[in-house]
Amino acid sequence: MERVVITGMGVVSPIGNNIQTFWNNLINGKSGISTIDTFDVSNHKAKIAGIVQDFDAVEILETKEVRRLDRFSQFALAAAEQAWTDSKLDLDSIDAEKLGVYVGSGIGGIETLIENIDLLRQKGPRRVSPTLVPTMISNAAAAQISIKWNAMGPSMSPVSACAIGNTAIGEAFRLIRSGEADVMFAGGTEAAITDLSIASFGNATALSIRNDEPTKASRPFDENRDGFVMSEGAGILILESLSHALHRDAKIYAEVIGYGASSDAHHMVATHPEGKGAYLAMKSALKSANISPEEIDVISAHATSTKVGDISETMAIKQLFGKRAYQIPVTANKSMIGHMLGAAGGVEAIALAMSLNEDVIPPTINLENPDPLCDLDYVPFVARKMKIRNGLSNSFGFGGHNSAIVLKKY
Repeated sequence: MERVVITGMGVVSPIGNNIQTFWNNLINGKSGISTIDTFDVSNHKAKIAGIVQDFDAVEILETKEVRRLDRFSQFALAAAEQAWTDSKLDLDSIDAEKLGVYVGSGIGGIETLIENIDLLRQKGPRRVSPTLVPTMISNAAAAQISIKWNAMGPSMSPVSACAIGNTAIGEAFRLIRSGEADVMFAGGTEAAITDLSIASFGNATALSIRNDEPTKASRPFDENRDGFVMSEGAGILILESLSHALHRDAKIYAEVIGYGASSDAHHMVATHPEGKGAYLAMKSALKSANISPEEIDVISAHATSTKVGDISETMAIKQLFGKRAYQIPVTANKSMIGHMLGAAGGVEAIALAMSLNEDVIPPTINLENPDPLCDLDYVPFVARKMKIRNGLSNSFGFGGHNSAIVLKKY
């Protein structure tokens, strides 16, 4: 079987729209959460989100093209462009049939859908865009990347809710390992901070309403957390077979060595209270990586800042790692970037790859009063310098979808 490595990365996020800015802000504990200013939130329960700042799609796309793309596709193309440039791959020297795209989105082009529903109701059916469907469907981002880079290999837009990023990376990893692809774009993208989305999640009491302190609202594992903070962006990685990467003397960030997936088979929105699905996904990922629990040096937790989710993930970690669970640093990127939904796994995989590269673990901020049931080492407040060989990253989603990947220092 082929070994699989990461040779390029690109990010669009509330704390930076390139890898270095994103990483510097992450390890310095900077929050990207702010008051929503893109629409009127005066009647909403939750008035805060992780909004991407200073993003101009025209910098990478033609103006006419931008008009035909929903924001989630714009984010994906921007992150993919960064990752491609970073990888230094050359299209002329690649077999197009073995270049693939696995990039997903949990909600897709909801902004475009809402705009056209408004047009339909206000001005009638003739004003609805003929490009509505290809613009809003969840596979649009993957398709646009495939078209731009002439990627004629396997292309898929996995939909596993907030587990998407890891699902995409893991399934792309399997394709390369089996020899079906040489190079894959993999990750997730999301742009769902809309009037409708905030209203729905807010009415479900899922969102934090710490509106007067946005930067302190996302607080995984903290006793005083009151829900997650919705966010947006994209995280795209270039996965490549090791032989392909070595042949061109590529820079390698990390090696992907394991992937596991499972289902809670429990509830549409609530995680399994004992973390059974999370445990099974992590266990499967370690088995796939052919390593023991003793060999994991850091865990990037899903950790959305919800009571049931944080506790169940902590329970799952304890079940898998036993007493050693207390010795493994567990970090929560969402404390700074919020919950990027379908983009979360891709962005957090990038953070883990950077950790392996630089031997630094980002902190979990806002952990002022730890929940007694969340008693592991969550790297509070300050980044930690330490040697890291293997890292595990978790992503879980509505419907009970769970996915975990294992990255190794190369």
